[in-house]
Amino acid sequence: MKSHEATGRTVEEAISAGLETLGMSIGDVTVDILQEGSKGLFGLFGSRQAKVRLTIKEQETIRDTQSIFANSLSTARPTPRTEPTPPPRPRAPRAPESAPKEPRPPKSPKASATPTAEEPASESAPRRPARAAVPAAPVIPATPAEPGTIAADAQGFLEQLTQLMGIPVAVDVATDEEGNIRADLSGDAQGVLIGRRGETLDALQYLTSLKINRGKDQYVRLTLDSEGYRAKREEALVRLANRMANRARKTGRRVALEPMNPYERRVLHSALQGREDVSTHSEGEEPNRHVVITVNKNAARPPEDAVDTSGAANEQGDE
Repeated sequence: MKSHEATGRTVEEAISAGLETLGMSIGDVTVDILQEGSKGLFGLFGSRQAKVRLTIKEQETIRDTQSIFANSLSTARPTPRTEPTPPPRPRAPRAPESAPKEPRPPKSPKASATPTAEEPASESAPRRPARAAVPAAPVIPATPAEPGTIAADAQGFLEQLTQLMGIPVAVDVATDEEGNIRADLSGDAQGVLIGRRGETLDALQYLTSLKINRGKDQYVRLTLDSEGYRAKREEALVRLANRMANRARKTGRRVALEPMNPYERRVLHSALQGREDVSTHSEGEEPNRHVVITVNKNAARPPEDAVDTSGAANEQGDE
């Protein structure tokens, strides 16, 4: 067997130099390390190079090694195992064909409302014609208030504000004997300016009140209404107050209603002010301040001092 010795600073460099001299790869030779390299003291004194011996393998050994690597690196996929196909099941004999059925007479189509040549009458029920959109009623201009008055300021502010909101309405203002102003918005059939339980209407009333009382020594009270909402809401609150008072009187427990604004709380207090069996008061802090209905001691003895809120919020939501 032919061998060759090579040197280098490290064992790896010595092996590389020997393989380059022989023109072979690492798999064609056997490597024997004769001497490992050493740097010595400070890399200057006592340093020695690494020495290896490369022995060429026999040809049969090389072939065996190559065949092993060839088998391991082969990309040929194994042939999938095929299972024997089961024999087809025998089919049952077909029943003899019967005589052809006589064709049924076609159903007479139902009479349509207005059948046309382009659109034949349908067997299903005719669809109802879509309702035409009802055009909004024209807004009648309101009577302008006397210029220079607080009522005129309120009217002008509300007209400008509703125009910016894109809701054309007529603003009518009136002043009572005490100097309080009442403004009515007409033309908002959809109730956009009212909002949920009058929240938008209350906000507009608050902004207008700030506008007309700014820089004034005497406060002017403003009441804003739209499409008769205030009167309808007051009626609903009065019914709610009496219904909750009857519940408190029947159960002997006090009833707490859900939070309301000061105006609606005043309506509830006024509605039950004349009753002798119950009394009302407000609890909590804004915006969670609410009315509580209690039973008077001379009317009934409550079994326990508990707050009954079951159904009060739901019934008020229906108002």
